Amino acid sequence: MNTLSVNDASRLITDVRVVVEMLSADIDVQKLVVRLEELFGNYRIERKQDVDVSVDMSEKISMFIDAMRIEGLSELTLEGYQRDLSLFDKFVNKATVQVTTSDVRKYLAANKDNAMSTIGKKLTILKSFFSWLVKEELLLRDPTAKINTPKVPKRLPRGLSIEELELVRESCKSIRQRALVEFMYSTGCRLSEVANVKLDDIDKQNMSVTVIGKGNKERIVYLSFKCLYHLNKYLSSRNDDCEYLFTTERRPYRQVGNRAIQREITKLNKDVKLSNKLTPHVLRHTLANNLLNNGADLADVQAILGHEDPSTTLVYAQVSEERKRRAFQKSHIQ
Repeated sequence: MNTLSVNDASRLITDVRVVVEMLSADIDVQKLVVRLEELFGNYRIERKQDVDVSVDMSEKISMFIDAMRIEGLSELTLEGYQRDLSLFDKFVNKATVQVTTSDVRKYLAANKDNAMSTIGKKLTILKSFFSWLVKEELLLRDPTAKINTPKVPKRLPRGLSIEELELVRESCKSIRQRALVEFMYSTGCRLSEVANVKLDDIDKQNMSVTVIGKGNKERIVYLSFKCLYHLNKYLSSRNDDCEYLFTTERRPYRQVGNRAIQREITKLNKDVKLSNKLTPHVLRHTLANNLLNNGADLADVQAILGHEDPSTTLVYAQVSEERKRRAFQKSHIQ
């Protein structure tokens, strides 16, 4: 007998499938055991060594990332998947087929400082990975199937008040910084969406911008008069031929990255005194809250923010006490 080769493995799988198809409600278990013993007697199977284990998991991760890229997930999301799955691979140090539910639980519980939201995100990535392997018939069972996603306390998204928004505007130190703040507030765009906007995407006549959001989906967002004014001021100050709306501050001028935008907002956060931390997402929350407070329909806000799931937008409907007060005053019969 020879050691099991790739071709032999394929043949073994085919042989086992034939045996499995024999199964029925009145199967003779003893005969089945004998038949399997005869079948496996034709093979000499060796357990994978440690050197093969690491290759197996990293290879599966690469396949998964490639598949998700084809499905349209953003590079930022894929980087997160790659990072978390690589950490899991390093932690378990097993072949994919050898991973157990217990391994997954140990990994999730390893860092006691992780918040429930962080654990939930890590589990979501692992569930996506293993369910994809099962769907692709690269794995027989999903070790994450029995693990429930932890319940995370629902925190209402906090935006800026009108007074705080004005403080942020007044604290801007440059034309570029002010244009960035106005654009993020006016459009409600995510960090990566802002970074990828090109000059050709802007329709000044209709005061709108075409952006590519999550899942490579295109949508239209809008510019306020104030935003357009500060954008024009910023663009007039530039002396470069870069095709992107926001560029680096020094030569050679090129597309600004996500981290550079984050740093710009972080610097602004240090300059202005707010009750809560200023982040790119806070500006997005501020737009959503103000739209709803001023009578915008929930479905319209969903479209502007690019939420695929209506329940994501529904969270904003719980925020404003002022909106509830006005509804009461308008509809209550004395």
